[in-house]
Amino acid sequence: MSRPPKPRRNTGTEMISCKEATRLASLQLERQLSFGERLQYRLHLAMCVGCRRAEKQFAFMRQAMGAWMSQKD
Repeated sequence: MSRPPKPRRNTGTEMISCKEATRLASLQLERQLSFGERLQYRLHLAMCVGCRRAEKQFAFMRQAMGAWMSQKD
């Protein structure tokens, strides 16, 4: 009889889901991500074209909102 596999520890290098990447993208607007969070997020972006596109859209929206707010004053 074989033993069940040991649970894997998250060392910060496993691929995260798109949902988790989106959560981290939003979280980085509120606070600085930890080293592990940044590493996981950047690794995900390196592998996921959809999330890279979403990141570019988020950056454009942040820039546009900043420009709009500065013109509003």
